Amino acid sequence: MNKVINKLFFFFGILTVLSSCEKEEIRAVLNSGAKPVVSVSSQSLQLNKESADSNALTVSWAEPEFGFNAGTQYRVLIDKSGNNFADAQVFTTGTETSKSWTHKQLNNLLISMGIEPDTEGAIDIAVESLLSDKVSQRSDAANLTAMPYLDKLDLSSPWGVVGSGAVNGWNGPDMPFYKTGDAGVYVAYVMLLDGEIKIRENNDWAVNYGDNGADGTLERDGANIAVEAGSYAITFNENDLTYTIEPLSWGIVGSGAPNGWNGPDLEFMYDPSSDQWRAIATLTDGEIKIRKNNDWGLNYGDDGADGTLDRDGANIAVTAGTYLVTLNLNDLTVVIEEIDIPGIVGSAAPNGWDGPDVSLMPDFSRDGVWVAYGVELADGEIKFRMNNDWGVNYGDDGADGSLERDAANIAVSAGVYDIEVDLASLTYVITAK
Repeated sequence: MNKVINKLFFFFGILTVLSSCEKEEIRAVLNSGAKPVVSVSSQSLQLNKESADSNALTVSWAEPEFGFNAGTQYRVLIDKSGNNFADAQVFTTGTETSKSWTHKQLNNLLISMGIEPDTEGAIDIAVESLLSDKVSQRSDAANLTAMPYLDKLDLSSPWGVVGSGAVNGWNGPDMPFYKTGDAGVYVAYVMLLDGEIKIRENNDWAVNYGDNGADGTLERDGANIAVEAGSYAITFNENDLTYTIEPLSWGIVGSGAPNGWNGPDLEFMYDPSSDQWRAIATLTDGEIKIRKNNDWGLNYGDDGADGTLDRDGANIAVTAGTYLVTLNLNDLTVVIEEIDIPGIVGSAAPNGWDGPDVSLMPDFSRDGVWVAYGVELADGEIKFRMNNDWGVNYGDDGADGSLERDAANIAVSAGVYDIEVDLASLTYVITAK
């Protein structure tokens, strides 16, 4: 009997101890002084276009002693000095305790923050440790100076081409003129239709020019200028109110080009952000050359296979693939590099779910942005995919304008649309025309 009683006392004793333990709260006490200490790889940077893909800056920090195992997430804040991070650019690093940028990445960042090219700007960098939704610790700011370079040219002007011969008709928006090396002289590289055009300022009729005598001299509110379909360079001299319209196209021809040696050539498009000519080309095994106006009168090859063009030079060997071809007429060079092409596919797209997809073109003035204008869609759904293949495809799970890989189809209504896809931020915009 005594043994039974002793066992009962032991059992109730254990329950009492366990109950006491449950009532005691174990509290983790945050070390309030435990904030990250930031180190930067350089405190004075002159960014360099020639080093675009090389590392320019690394921000690093040690994990603070919080007083407990925090499972901390981090983010890096960058802002102009003295702004107290009110307009900070934010980079989440997860559990990583460093973040690096190449010259190109940091250059784009600084310019987006309003620091002018070839101008030294002061910036602050801080690191936040995120302990929970409500608790974070921010480091003291590290200060440095950096000078971005001019990566994109701004050759824009207020002048444009409008009319029945222009792609957007008499209502515009107008086809743009770009600045040249001569003050007050502008050039527009345009594909015209049979019809008429005028030159006007700021997409508005308040200041517009036509040609009363069809003699190359402009008059304010003058007569419409008759044009024929084709590719042209229109030069407008604001100083003496004269203009010229001359046939101009640059194209790729050859056994490796889509239409062989007889053409028509695969045309380049002018890129005003770099003053170069660009073409997205699906090539086959073979050879190519570059020529003007679909004619052998002016053609370029590459005698040394070194990327430098020579008039009437040797054919350029190419292998099958999709390429971005960049033609620089200022220094007579060509760069041929493989590229992945996003496209539009779906029940609403012209060729359905099987494709071929509606290809988008890069907007060279904005890194990572691809565009397609005047796309005719039916009632249905679309997705974006790379290289006419489902290996990499994007939809929109939340119908909120953000893209997710292998996500839900995007519903669209019948109409004509301008479509932009930003592969850097994985966002898209579909605008009805």
